[in-house]
Amino acid sequence: MNRIWIFIIIISLCLLIFAGPDKALPAMLTASNEALSLSIKLMAVYAVWLGIIKIVEETGISKALSKLLRPLVRFLFGKNLKEDTEKYISVWFSSNLFGMGNAATPMAIGAIESMDDKTGRATDEMIMLFVLSASGFQLIPTTVISLRAAAGSANPGDIILPTLITALVSAVAGVFIVKLIQRIGRKRKRLNG
Repeated sequence: MNRIWIFIIIISLCLLIFAGPDKALPAMLTASNEALSLSIKLMAVYAVWLGIIKIVEETGISKALSKLLRPLVRFLFGKNLKEDTEKYISVWFSSNLFGMGNAATPMAIGAIESMDDKTGRATDEMIMLFVLSASGFQLIPTTVISLRAAAGSANPGDIILPTLITALVSAVAGVFIVKLIQRIGRKRKRLNG
């Protein structure tokens, strides 16, 4: 993959130099400045959210969240989850509900690692977590709102309702499709086994 990116960058730079040599250096400098500026804004947002997640873990709130969300987690992921896995999923789920975005990724990675059965294949629970992560379900997209505010948006909260609607539709559709495919897979195993 790195070779592909290097190839794309080299080709792009060659084309840029060929098409407008006087614009090549200013374009690269402008893009670098914008990338650095965005990175600093994202670091501030993620530092806050990762700090909150660490506080949730250290104070035991993650265990309370796990108990509170247990019925939903068991419906989505089944009843055979380990306690650590339930805790990771609960914190990941609540982090996503509050729009922490990529700051919730360490919890998802922890959940995936604890679900790994060492067969080299994704389990049904892993697939469900991946689909829910991809759907981007969140009640309040705080990370996007803070990025919009940092970019100078006049009304950064305008995206709450459209984000909620689209995320809800994609999450429900994703869960439905995963559950349907899991049911079909179980029926095939029963018929073949």
